[in-house]
Parts: sequence; structure tokens; C-alpha cells
Amino acid sequence: MNAKILLVEDNQELRIALSELLRSDGYAVDVASDPARVFEQATTRQYDLLVLDATISGCRRIEVCREIRKAGLRIPVLVLTPRGQSAQRVLGLKLGADDCLTEPFEIPELLARVEALLRRRYLRRLASDQRFGALHIDIPGRKVILEGRPVYLPPREFKLLCFLVEHAGIPLAREELLREVWGYGKGTLTRTVDAHVTRLRRRLERNPKRPELILTVAGIGYQFSRRWPTTEGS
Repeated sequence: MNAKILLVEDNQELRIALSELLRSDGYAVDVASDPARVFEQATTRQYDLLVLDATISGCRRIEVCREIRKAGLRIPVLVLTPRGQSAQRVLGLKLGADDCLTEPFEIPELLARVEALLRRRYLRRLASDQRFGALHIDIPGRKVILEGRPVYLPPREFKLLCFLVEHAGIPLAREELLREVWGYGKGTLTRTVDAHVTRLRRRLERNPKRPELILTVAGIGYQFSRRWPTTEGS
């Protein structure tokens, strides 16, 4: 369930360094150095983000953004541009890039830009309403209705519930939840996920000690059930 990034960089040394950096932060990374194949690779495989060096040779530079957008692909694009080339940054944004970062850059800034673009993609993917049986989640309104009654959730619990619901039926590791919901880095040790799940169960489950919505997956983490629990005796 790690976000999948396509990194396009023709400088071998920089390509290796960036791919290792992104992988160490928990992302799945494919690399491309052949400009002629960038469009094909981006449109035939499922990626969550494209990181594109605007100086790649023979690729009509950042016009690959226009090709991707014309194909209807809404994958976020982060363009890396050389210092002093503001015109290229402007062109990249006009052609469909979501963000531009000037080289040389600080590693924390690159990771922050990547995280922000992925977070926006995640929020766009969510429908305005999610319904599971008697559970109704109004995402724009940040409201939860259970069996016709409003249930107040603090912001972090609401974000956790939305992430679980979006990936209903898929086991999610605690580390992934810490990264996607809390923004923690790889290797963070904390019981905050378990504490928040416990509180969600108290608010949403018929019997929090025997959960039917937010299930524990042994050795992994948690999973939101695709099936709404049936009434006892039915």
C-alpha cells in the first residue's frame, strides 16, 4: 500500500540518490532514464506521483506534462528545475505540473513537497460521501452519522477513519497508518494508532470488544470491513 512514485532523471548519480532517499522514506519507486519511454511508462502503469527532472535530454523537457494531461491522467507531477530558470518553472505549471522545486534543494523540502502532493491526491480520491450500511461519512462537512445520529470525531480520528474506509478490505500496517495519517517517518515507535482505533471502536462498534467494522489483522495492523454487520438474529 506504499505510494508508488515514478522518478524521471537522466543523471545516474542523482537518480540513484533520489530513488534511495524516497525508498528510505517508505515509498515504492520506479526509475526512468529514457525520455522516449516516460509517457508510455506513466500512462500504462499506476503511479501516485511523477517526479520529473526538467533538464532531461531529448524529452522536449517538461512538455511531457502536457502529453500526460492530454491523455487524461491526473497523476500529480513534481518538476525539478535548475536554479535561475524561472521561465521553465512557469512553463511547467502551465503545462500541467502541480508543483516545481528548484535545484539544488534541501532533502526535507523535497520530502515535504512529495508528501503534500500525495496528501492532495488522497483527498481528491475520496468521494464526497461514504456509506457503509448505517454509517454515513460526510467528508467535506467532516461529519459522521451512525444510525441517524451524529457522532463527533476529533480531527485525527476522522482522518484515520477516512483512510481506513478508503482502503476498505485491505490490511493496513501500523507503520503505514502512522505515515499517512500522522506524517511520521519510517521506524517510528508509538502506540498512538492502537489508542485511536480503540476510541473509534468505542464510538462506532456495537460491541467494541468484538469489533465488526475495524478489524485487527494479526501481525500487520487493521482493516476496515467491506461488509456492514447484520443485526443479531437476522
